Amino acid sequence: MKQNAYRRIAVKIGSNVLTRPDGTLDLTRMSALVDQIAELHRAGTDIVLISSGAVAAGRSEFHTEKRLDSIAQRQLFSAIGQAKLINRYYELFREYHIPVGQVLTTKESLGTRRHYLNQKNCMATLWNCRAIPIVNENDTISITELMFTDNDELSGLIAGMMNVEALIILSNIDGVFNGSPSAPGSQVIRRVEPGKDLSDYIQAERSGFGRGGMLTKTSIARKVADEGIDVFIANGKRERILLQLLADPENTLCTHFIPAPSPVSSIKKWIAHSDGFAKGTLHLNEKAAEVIQGEKASSLLPVGVVRIEGEFEKDDIVRIAGPEGKYIGIGKVSCSSHTARGLIGQHNQKPLVHYDYLYIE
Repeated sequence: MKQNAYRRIAVKIGSNVLTRPDGTLDLTRMSALVDQIAELHRAGTDIVLISSGAVAAGRSEFHTEKRLDSIAQRQLFSAIGQAKLINRYYELFREYHIPVGQVLTTKESLGTRRHYLNQKNCMATLWNCRAIPIVNENDTISITELMFTDNDELSGLIAGMMNVEALIILSNIDGVFNGSPSAPGSQVIRRVEPGKDLSDYIQAERSGFGRGGMLTKTSIARKVADEGIDVFIANGKRERILLQLLADPENTLCTHFIPAPSPVSSIKKWIAHSDGFAKGTLHLNEKAAEVIQGEKASSLLPVGVVRIEGEFEKDDIVRIAGPEGKYIGIGKVSCSSHTARGLIGQHNQKPLVHYDYLYIE
């Protein structure tokens, strides 16, 4: 195998890669991907695997005549399917004498910095023992409002958490197309530079067994690339796709999101993926919005705030909105909403959100 440039990677495998059209697990594809991951592992690469497929595995394994609502059905299939999925991975990696560790998480459990660091430490310990963490959302206890959009969102958070150098998102298509993938003449966009607008190309519909679609993938890919991490979207059903992509990305069919030149700090990576935990919103005037979005690093001062929405405590996550109400960032606030309201419009005060804890979209 040609040496790859990355020593630490995250690989996300989607449901549509791991399942056949009838919903059963595609064990041949699973085995092929494990073969590639094992080869990378043997070469010294630290790998965290974010794997979908539990619900699809449970759906194909268990049938019930009882009528269940969508949440109960998802919990049932996930509980049964996750056991089947991790057992398959265990058996496949055991052939290479590679231990694996199951890491189930929820969006809610990553809402505080302490819980976030606890999970990071768990996976770092697995790496230190030369084991591969296999991460999935714990659908058995998640409810709709607190679920990740899909495992693409989870993979972005994990990539930042573990300070990986590259995130590879494997789907059942070759990347981001400049039109409908099924339309004649549509081609894969091979490189996406920082700041490039893809909104005209992205279709919002979902397909197959996954919860998300290309809209989610590109949104997460851009956010992760802005954190200084290479992101690749590629077809997980292509033979030896992982090895080819990592050895020769320029000549492998995929979409490569080019990372921003200046990586962000670990805490900013956490904040970047914490929008779902926001307790309130700071609304800014035009001048303040312009300043914090400028090239020069700036903290958010009370003088630029015109209105505060919601109730929050010190160190909670809050959204930042411009004068027209559009969200422009997110950050960790330095005081409660009660205290912050008393500071609105005042000069010479400490920042409401210090630059070190401010992430601009």
